[in-house]
Amino acid sequence: MSLLEITDLSIEFRVDTGTVTAADGVSLSVAEGETVALVGESGSGKTATALSVLRLNPEPPCVYAGGEILLDGRDVLKLSEKDLRGIRGNDVAMVFQDPMTSLNPVKRVGAQVAEVVRKHQGASRAAARAAAVEALREAGIPDPERRAAQYPHQLSGGLRQRVMIAMALVGRPRVLIADEPTTALDVTVQAQILELLVDLQRRHGMAILLITHDLGVVAEVADRVVVLKSGRVVETGEVVPLFEAPREDYTRELLRATPKLERV
Repeated sequence: MSLLEITDLSIEFRVDTGTVTAADGVSLSVAEGETVALVGESGSGKTATALSVLRLNPEPPCVYAGGEILLDGRDVLKLSEKDLRGIRGNDVAMVFQDPMTSLNPVKRVGAQVAEVVRKHQGASRAAARAAAVEALREAGIPDPERRAAQYPHQLSGGLRQRVMIAMALVGRPRVLIADEPTTALDVTVQAQILELLVDLQRRHGMAILLITHDLGVVAEVADRVVVLKSGRVVETGEVVPLFEAPREDYTRELLRATPKLERV
């Protein structure tokens, strides 16, 4: 059974100059322990679709013009703001593309992870700090006690992304949305972050919705792939058969544009 099921989702941004359609009848599902990649070029509607799962697109100008987003059977589009706060970070968490814009530059990284623990679990300061250090350790950060006392600018890009993963997973979400989680990293660090996500998924049985334009990344970690073009699903299927025999010219173009990603 799918933990996350999006059916015929239509997303519009209604602005002064007109209406922009970001998603036009998008359907996809993600089961427990499964990784589904949502791929397409910039502007294809990937991020708008992903943000809709947590209702993080600004409303207005965003309008959900049709469809449903079922999270363990509950339609996210019908939830109150209070209910949405309950699922964010607990049932569903998100890792964003650029940790430097997502992390607070004037707060120590350990305090930022601990703040998530206190917000979602109601833990004491001491318990939250201990949980934060453990989350940093699980995210593969060496010497997490020392790193917890540092600020984002004191960490490398790879370590900052690991902090973001720690923040996302400290609440033990059932669904993780990873929006271009390796784009800003060099190839070696990309492979390390992808292997970390795979390892954490195996340990916790999460469903992962991976947003990317890079089919090399998809080949590393995904079970199935959904190809978006201009807000519409043009092709979907299991990764290996789709890569070996894509039906659509657009998918073939994405494959040709894919850099090789080497394991380390």
